[in-house]
Amino acid sequence: MAFHDALQVAAAIAARAPSSHNCQPWGVGWATDAATRRTAAALLAAGEPGGRAAVSPDGRSAGTAAGAPDGRLGGTRDGTPDGASAGTPDGRSAGTAAGAPDVRLGGTPDGTPDGASAGSGRVPSRRSEYLVLALDRARELTALPAHATEMLLSCGSHGEILARALAAQGWRADGVRLLGPGATGGAPPFGGDRWPRAWEPLCLLRLSPAPAPPGDLAALRETVGARHTNRGPYRPEAIDPGVLARLASSAAESALLRAQQAPGAPVAVRHLVGAPERAALAELVARHGGRDFAHRAAWRETHAYIRRDEAEAARAGDGFTLGQLFGELSPPRRLGMRAALAPATMRLLRHAGYDRFLARQLAAAVRRSPAAVALCFDGSDGSDGSGRPGNPAGPGDFGGFGGRTPDAGSVLRAGAALAAYWLAATRAGLVLHPVSVLLQHEDVRDACERRLALPGRALFLSRLGYAVTAFPSSHRRSPSHALRRV
Repeated sequence: MAFHDALQVAAAIAARAPSSHNCQPWGVGWATDAATRRTAAALLAAGEPGGRAAVSPDGRSAGTAAGAPDGRLGGTRDGTPDGASAGTPDGRSAGTAAGAPDVRLGGTPDGTPDGASAGSGRVPSRRSEYLVLALDRARELTALPAHATEMLLSCGSHGEILARALAAQGWRADGVRLLGPGATGGAPPFGGDRWPRAWEPLCLLRLSPAPAPPGDLAALRETVGARHTNRGPYRPEAIDPGVLARLASSAAESALLRAQQAPGAPVAVRHLVGAPERAALAELVARHGGRDFAHRAAWRETHAYIRRDEAEAARAGDGFTLGQLFGELSPPRRLGMRAALAPATMRLLRHAGYDRFLARQLAAAVRRSPAAVALCFDGSDGSDGSGRPGNPAGPGDFGGFGGRTPDAGSVLRAGAALAAYWLAATRAGLVLHPVSVLLQHEDVRDACERRLALPGRALFLSRLGYAVTAFPSSHRRSPSHALRRV
């Protein structure tokens, strides 16, 4: 399948990746400009992440034109279809040379380079394609320092599902590089003015044609579509130890990790199945689970993602409805919950212990669940000392994956492992309900790690079990919002 078409399909599947608050803070740039492709190839090939040869002195990718269109894949700046640019009635995409017989963006029928001119330098072969995975700063959560980790986990999960969906269509990731500060010589790093200002590049993928087993795409689409948070009750039956063992090993079965050829899993998986440890977890939730409701800035940010009804959620394409948070509600209770959860009301109800009441409800759900799972960093400290996810530990590496402040690359890898775990759990008929509040405040997270004897810094904590009832899935934005040609 042509890469343009495969990317559209993959983006639609990856749009349903796990996302904190369903804020979907990811972006993907497809390198189609000749200079951008040279930059991408140089960054992947270089032993030093500077890649200066492919970047002009002012930090812009060589050959990018100021004022170029925003390059949204699947739509123009005003959201209209982009199958034909102005003056190209035959449907060729913008930038294709006049008279080129191929309608695909940036390619000729025989797959030879498309943008080379005399003296412009060698353009990487069209046998490979390059994607830049980014964090959309305009969509990130910022109320708590821990949200920085959650945003990178979301981006890593999205990148993992995107890579799997492309591999299922014959485009396998065979090169990965973390883009640390200074890797591209300045901003904008790719595509000149076509690179969205709010996007921070995280890593670069090279994808090349490879055989895809029949049925992989349909199976992946079905699994990703079935994967969503289920906040309802779980059946009390224990999960077979063999299933848990397979889930624990699934965290290392990541398409991104295979492409990077990283040894082992970036996280340690710990299942909490014994009655004492599940009781300890429930006690922690009861004691600290109201922190999110009591923290003014955090709750105001969370409440901004609660949609009034399904129609508003569908229009926004993000956030969640009360039904997705609490299950089926009668109209009177829905009105009551909407009023009670408003930030102004919550400030008053907090004095009456409403936040602690909500925490006890969550604790009861945790206590009745047959298992919980914690994904933790272990190994050496890859921090940059900033107190938030930071720089890579070394050139072209995703860094260490332990310590108190894991580096950004380690968190991305962990996000890929999280997606691999969650998809494996979905295939096993299991559902998850993250208990993020225990990890969003340093003192609570430290207490949780000590009380549960976790093997390292916890980055993900969730209930795990078989659902009693189905829970509605959340709405997602159009995939075109997160795709750009650069």
